[in-house]
Amino acid sequence: MKNNKSDNFLDYVFEIKNGLTWTTDESGEVIVDMENTGITNRIAQKFFHKPAISHIHLEGMGSYIFTCIDGKKSVYEIGQLVKEKYGEEAEPLYERLSVYMNNLKNVGYITLKA
Repeated sequence: MKNNKSDNFLDYVFEIKNGLTWTTDESGEVIVDMENTGITNRIAQKFFHKPAISHIHLEGMGSYIFTCIDGKKSVYEIGQLVKEKYGEEAEPLYERLSVYMNNLKNVGYITLKA
């Protein structure tokens, strides 16, 4: 994952993927709607009554991080917001944050802003 501006992951800016549907519940937990597409999913839907759309719940700190991703804040800036809100509970902050951001990217929820 390279960004022309910097080779430092903390300088990267991510945005929520276009077309991703998500909401928050009354407790502030983010719920991402993922459409189950493809032949294996269609078979599972038909024969095993699997849902066409899965609702993925991001809990606690993960929901907070997700709502901070706006296409403007760098990973470092998001980390500062997390540190302000969660304090020592977030430590080791940037190690955890970088793994979480990469996981969100790998599942297709966020993309690196060009």
